[in-house]
Amino acid sequence: MSLRHALLGLLAEGPASGYDLTKQFEGSLMQWAWHTTHSHVYPELRRMTEDELVEVVATASRGRKTYGITDPGRQELRRWLLADPLTEEAVRSEAALRMFLLGNLEPAEAIKILQDYADRTTQRLETMQAQINQAPAQWRDNPFAVGRLVAERGLRTLPAVRDWALWCIEQLSQAQRPS
Repeated sequence: MSLRHALLGLLAEGPASGYDLTKQFEGSLMQWAWHTTHSHVYPELRRMTEDELVEVVATASRGRKTYGITDPGRQELRRWLLADPLTEEAVRSEAALRMFLLGNLEPAEAIKILQDYADRTTQRLETMQAQINQAPAQWRDNPFAVGRLVAERGLRTLPAVRDWALWCIEQLSQAQRPS
């Protein structure tokens, strides 16, 4: 996936400024799909403008630009969405790496980390459910709304992640550490 395609997808929902787009990444997109910063968004918007995939549709005070997707941008987004079957990509996750290496700790230390992880996962699930409940009905009831399907993925995967952490705690609590 590229930042370009993520931006095209967001702009397909409606015009937005670089600031607005970055805020969307800092919200649910960062949690579930892609992380980026202002320093990456603005240069990519400039390149996309040069490539005629987006255009400036408004300029406000202090030079704030609002971008809109063009027809070639919509075509590029469709091409990318239809290009290949979905595959899971390699993930760089510090949390997953730490879990992978928990065997280097004493069981009580590992259990503490896993319990904290389970608790934070429960909090994330509760927060996500509250955000979905507060969303407009037209978003909740529309599986084509941007982010709706991935929100459902979160509602279904977070309980599994929490249950996995609790299972690990149970396993570590019952097992004897090999000498």
